[in-house]
Amino acid sequence: MGRLDLAVIRTRLLAHPGFAPELLALAAVEGIGPQAREWARGLREAYPDADPDGLARLATRRFVRWAGVGGATAAVAGLFAPLAELAAVLWTQSALVLHVAAAYGRDPADPERAVELLVLTRVHPDADSARAALDAARAADGPGDGPWSRAAEATWRLAAPLAAQAGGWAALRLAARLLPGAAVLATAAGDAAATDLLAARAVASYRPARTGS
Repeated sequence: MGRLDLAVIRTRLLAHPGFAPELLALAAVEGIGPQAREWARGLREAYPDADPDGLARLATRRFVRWAGVGGATAAVAGLFAPLAELAAVLWTQSALVLHVAAAYGRDPADPERAVELLVLTRVHPDADSARAALDAARAADGPGDGPWSRAAEATWRLAAPLAAQAGGWAALRLAARLLPGAAVLATAAGDAAATDLLAARAVASYRPARTGS
């Protein structure tokens, strides 16, 4: 999967923790979008009879499996471990959405995909609020307080969409225990189901409306 350097992403999130999901969405479109576009192009050339639904199913299987291991591949520890774990889960979910978009002929590197990512992952309720938040994230300047408070704020903002996707008080209680660093592993381990539901929403969003005969 295409990726920006994890340290670069972490630096962006810590510099502006209040915009953590928005910055991650922008980074995903920048880092994953071109690879998702090439993935879809390569499969269409190799399998010209493959339909968009088939490509979307391939992407779903791939990234739901990766979400099952959550942030176990995150290459940081200690103070930033919860932030890295959550970012890894949401990075995988972003990759899923961008590959599904590519499967249905949308350009996954188009900045509009960042808007759709924030809506599909339920960070924002609609495209207008997502677009406004992205504009604010792009314009943001000046870091927050010390490293711990910035890591904590970014962690909470990244935990919110996962809790919203999972639904229910249990997920929120797990998110409340993230800062010590242990419960985030349990949260990540349970995200395959949430990612599968996200795949269904992405397919419904990107699949062209079927017309009657």
